[in-house]
Amino acid sequence: MGKKRTPDLRDVMLVDGYNMIGSWPELVTLSSISLQEARDHLLNRLADYQAFSGRRVIVVFDAYRVPGLGGAFAQNQISVHFTKEKETADECIERFVHDLTHRRRQIYVATSDSVEQHVAFGQGALRVSARELLIEIEHSKREVKTFIERDQPSNKRNPLESKMSADILSKLEQMRRGK
Repeated sequence: MGKKRTPDLRDVMLVDGYNMIGSWPELVTLSSISLQEARDHLLNRLADYQAFSGRRVIVVFDAYRVPGLGGAFAQNQISVHFTKEKETADECIERFVHDLTHRRRQIYVATSDSVEQHVAFGQGALRVSARELLIEIEHSKREVKTFIERDQPSNKRNPLESKMSADILSKLEQMRRGK
C-alpha cells in the first residue's frame, strides 16, 4: 500500500511570471538579452523567497501563442506552469485561485494587471503588485543577510581561529613568519 500524502496547507503565492519580468527593472534589462535568463533569475529569486517566507510559490508563464509548450515542472522547489495552448496566464491563475481557496490557506496573487487583481480579489485572494513583491523579496534578502552576518561575526579574520587551540595557532603563526 502507498504512503498517504499529507496535504500542503501552506499559504500560496501565485506569480504571473511575465508580469514580473516586465515590471522588475533588473529583469526588464535581462529579458532584452535573454528571456530564458530572465525567467531563471526570477525563479531563483522566488525560490529564496519561498524558503524565507514559508509560502508555496507557483509561477505561471503565458504560453498562449506557443502551441505545445503548456505543462508544469518544478525548478528550485518552485512549481512552474506554462499555460495550455489558447489559455492566458490570467485564466490559469484564476483557475488556481478557484481550486485553492476552498482549502485552509491564504492565497496571494502577484501581478500588476489591475483586471487580474480585481478578479483574484473577488475570489478571495489577496493581491500583491509586482513592485510590492519585489520589495518583499528585497526585504527578506536583507533579513537573511543580517541573520548570517550576526551568526558569522566579520571581526574575525579567520573563522577557524576560534576552533583551534592556542598551541596550534602559535605554531601556525610561527610557520607563517618563517620561524
